[in-house]
Amino acid sequence: MKVMGIVGWSGSGKTSLLVELLPILKGRGLTVSTMKHAHHRFDVDKPGKDSFQHREAGASEVLVVTSSRWVLMHESREEPEPSIEALIDRMTPVDLLLIEGFKTHPHPKLEIHRESEGKPLLCPDDPNIVAVASDRPVPGLDLPRLDLNDPPAIADFILRYTGLAGKGRP
Repeated sequence: MKVMGIVGWSGSGKTSLLVELLPILKGRGLTVSTMKHAHHRFDVDKPGKDSFQHREAGASEVLVVTSSRWVLMHESREEPEPSIEALIDRMTPVDLLLIEGFKTHPHPKLEIHRESEGKPLLCPDDPNIVAVASDRPVPGLDLPRLDLNDPPAIADFILRYTGLAGKGRP
């Protein structure tokens, strides 16, 4: 399974780009999954639901199943956040795993940069960033610069970089 990260400051457009890339990559015949790192607590469950009550009662994991999807919720409680490797190991293998966030982990990453956000580039301090997608030219950039407004070209870069170019349909 090939991995490519999408990193950048909050508000840079990571999610928007990822959502645009998915149908392009799937349309090229690839199987693609995503992983998203959240810096805040979140819950996919709702108070009052049976699965919520299972968790509140102390279940370590709750698996909720319907005819169209299933969700495994694991309660970390006092455990530290699992490593990215442990999380990847739990996922069904696909051609490409796109990871949003986890910007300090050493996997290949594409940085999303918008000059209008007024934030510094991450790439000077991260040797795992392999390209920068921006909405404007980036003076002095030593990495490939991709046009943030051209998701098909960004998909092409990701496929070339990961060695998946030619794997799916053209």
